[in-house]
Amino acid sequence: MPDAALLTLIAIIALGLAFDFVNGFHDTANAIATSVATRVLSPGKAVTMAAVLNVVGALSGTAVAGTVGRGIVPPEVATQQLVAAALISAIAWNLLTWWFGIPSSSSHALIFSIVGAGIAEAGPEAILVTGVRKVMEGLVFSPILGFGAAFLLLFGLLWIFARSRPYLISRLFGRLQIVSAAYMAFSHGSNDAQKTMGVMTMALAAYHGWTGEEWHVPLWVILGAAGAMGLGTATGGWRIVRTMGLKVVELRPIDGFAAETAAATVIEVASRMGIPVSTTHVISSAILGVGATKRLSAVRWGIAGRIVMAWIVTLPACTIMGFVMFYLLHLIAG
Repeated sequence: MPDAALLTLIAIIALGLAFDFVNGFHDTANAIATSVATRVLSPGKAVTMAAVLNVVGALSGTAVAGTVGRGIVPPEVATQQLVAAALISAIAWNLLTWWFGIPSSSSHALIFSIVGAGIAEAGPEAILVTGVRKVMEGLVFSPILGFGAAFLLLFGLLWIFARSRPYLISRLFGRLQIVSAAYMAFSHGSNDAQKTMGVMTMALAAYHGWTGEEWHVPLWVILGAAGAMGLGTATGGWRIVRTMGLKVVELRPIDGFAAETAAATVIEVASRMGIPVSTTHVISSAILGVGATKRLSAVRWGIAGRIVMAWIVTLPACTIMGFVMFYLLHLIAG
């Protein structure tokens, strides 16, 4: 009969896959909202494309997984109970924000749940400052870069095509936006799926005693995380799609192309540098950036304010939830 440690590991892997599934439908909007809003793609086609490209993106690297899995809490400190507490906390937060249609960050929900559980496990000194700093830099700079890149890209496109007929512009960018939506879905998978890979590998490292060069992300973990995210994306997160694509700013195909291309490029660069960023933060800011090229009143700042407030609340809320969940699991384990 399997021992308690193995059963716990199996439960954590199942939780990790559940988180990736929830992440997939929670963050469907990141990849498809602008395409649906501009009517370039039907919801069904957009979700199918996003699901496939999310999987492909998830298979493209493990740099972010390394940051999450051993850059926040050192492998010798991480325990299965810590990982379980972090996952339960992050899943609960994702479901709560999904229910209210708030595009919060799945990424930072998971990372700061790890921080909270890590503090409960071994105190504040167990948290690796360099890893948290890298996360915070991504948190602060990626939305700024998303906003600026989308603003400049759309401004340049409008200047280049200033004398073109509106019908031709809509037709051209209607086709190009399919490419940009695919790029956005790929980049989402390349960054977001890796976070769960890192957490599942944390649990494996705790079980096997991996440290240093022994620490690696197994192929079956990569495939499992990619598949779970793809299935989650296929279910669709329509509450958040409505907020992201239809309520923040009115979009045309050229706007959607600029927002998706800018956001996906920021995310891809971060992924290759091993920086976990929020795809929700980046695409939200990019949508605001394209809106700002028209006039400030074109952006519905009330909705944008709700999004920003959710970002701010996520960090302390998930740190506290991870801390509390660790102690609840400790009491249950006896």
